[in-house]
Amino acid sequence: MKSLPWRALIFSLLFFCTLFATTSFATTLTDIPYGTAKEQKLDIYLPDKAANSPIIFMVHGGAWRFGDKQNRGLVKSKVARWVSRGWAFVSINYRMLPNTAPDQQAVDVAKALAYVQTHSAKWAADSSKIIVMGHSAGAHLVSLLVTDPSLSDSKTLAPIQGAILLDTAALDVSRLMTQKHARLYDRAFGDNPIYWRKVSAIEHLHNKVKPVLLVCSTQREDSCEQANYFVNKALKLGVKAQQLRIDLSHSKINTSLGDNNLYTDQIEDFIRTLDPYFNAYLQTRAR
Repeated sequence: MKSLPWRALIFSLLFFCTLFATTSFATTLTDIPYGTAKEQKLDIYLPDKAANSPIIFMVHGGAWRFGDKQNRGLVKSKVARWVSRGWAFVSINYRMLPNTAPDQQAVDVAKALAYVQTHSAKWAADSSKIIVMGHSAGAHLVSLLVTDPSLSDSKTLAPIQGAILLDTAALDVSRLMTQKHARLYDRAFGDNPIYWRKVSAIEHLHNKVKPVLLVCSTQREDSCEQANYFVNKALKLGVKAQQLRIDLSHSKINTSLGDNNLYTDQIEDFIRTLDPYFNAYLQTRAR
């Protein structure tokens, strides 16, 4: 019994070290409300000397039902990589299933982005230099954000320089739902073909969509197939879109981004193509 306090102390120290490792190189502002619902909150990780910092706006995944903006696998490597080089990193929460359907979750994402743009000046961040990024269900929501004009006005979309979609299989929900698929998609999208089209980014593609990088896991069948269909249609419309096939698991595509690896280098190569401004905020790649 006497060992229990020591175990508690060790656990507390480990927890503190984990928290410190995630935030020691950044000023962190947590649980900033961008709406009235309790889930509508965001965190901002700022460099110690922020000055016109470009912004990475991140949307977590979790089958449209779970997940959190503070998940260590979501933020740790990305904050370590980019905030240390002068980026502002925003991670958001949003309302989820069962009470909020995916189309309304996308409304939350657009609302959070508008809030960031409106308030970025007080964080010394540059609202005209934004990269939007999402993983899994979050990537699906980001795909709707950048393709569906009904979600936000042109003023909100204009500062987006590009979108990075990390391994979503829900770009064409109609195609997904008429093929063999996981049960989680039934819970998210139901059985109404009209709704499937509404929440399919491929249905909303138009020639003014900003450049998109679609990362897909070669360890899954559905995400690379969906990315390929999306890229082909985007290119026909004159949209700059490319597919990056990665031999990593669905989870690792999220958690290893920001680590010192070829995958992260390839993501940064895409970011460089968006605006020369970003070069100063990216690690020099060894040739």
